[in-house]
Amino acid sequence: MKSVVITGSSGFVGKNLSSYIDDKYNIVYLSIRYGEKIILPISSDHIIHLSGKAHDLKNVSNPSDYYEANFKLTKQLYDAFLKSDAKKFIFISSVKAAADSVEDILTEDHHPNPHTHYGKSKLLAEEYILSQPLPDGKTYYILRPCMVHGPGNKGNLNLLYKFVSLGIPYPLAAYDNKRSFLSIDNLCFVIKEILERNDIQPGIYNVADDQSLSTNHLIKLLSLSLNRNPILWRVPKFLLESFSVLGDKLHLPLNSDRLRKLTDNFVVSNSKIKMALGKKFPVSTIDGILKTAHSFKKTS
Repeated sequence: MKSVVITGSSGFVGKNLSSYIDDKYNIVYLSIRYGEKIILPISSDHIIHLSGKAHDLKNVSNPSDYYEANFKLTKQLYDAFLKSDAKKFIFISSVKAAADSVEDILTEDHHPNPHTHYGKSKLLAEEYILSQPLPDGKTYYILRPCMVHGPGNKGNLNLLYKFVSLGIPYPLAAYDNKRSFLSIDNLCFVIKEILERNDIQPGIYNVADDQSLSTNHLIKLLSLSLNRNPILWRVPKFLLESFSVLGDKLHLPLNSDRLRKLTDNFVVSNSKIKMALGKKFPVSTIDGILKTAHSFKKTS
């Protein structure tokens, strides 16, 4: 049985991935810190690097924390990989390494231009991996997932579910934005395929479900999981935008930046990874959202 080293195993993705592949691999959990020497197990076959600092929605983190956790630590681990006998290095980056907003559809050909410290630190890690000469027999994969969700997830989808479960009307229905999501099952499927196969070319791959959803559609699916009708209010955009400007001055919950984040588009193409795999994803976009929503219902 081959050995797979996983960093960041205690996180949401790490826990789900471990249970997804533990029947086929001997999993070694590696705890790493920046500045400390990294020693990989001698028998390591592959490395999956999940550890890092997630995007801080409250913007209270020290910028240097991102660069230490997402760039410098990845550099240390990748250097250790290059000197080891391990064959594959899978780095879980983020679509935010490419862009913070998307005009059309985000593909791997998009010239990276992140604006946040989170995205910049992830991009630096990617660039370091790409810049290093690769010894014979070794390969790397840089995966850029969009917003990952699933049972046990504590992110924005959970907050939106609580919003719907309380029967609070959604006032931004006048905006018909589109966003991409990623079921944890589909992410684990992609990683498992990379581990098992040798015909997938190294490189950067966006990872997203097949279908993008509007927030209105998302509200409807969450309402469906609760067996209730969605409450969508189409407040005129000019009123919302005027109120958000007032929110900037008075420090209200709805300000211009928050309105933009709630209503902008972020559609991610998964064509490259789907073509490389030559297989369909196991979970559809809608089934994945409903599975996540039902899991919220069980824990609420």
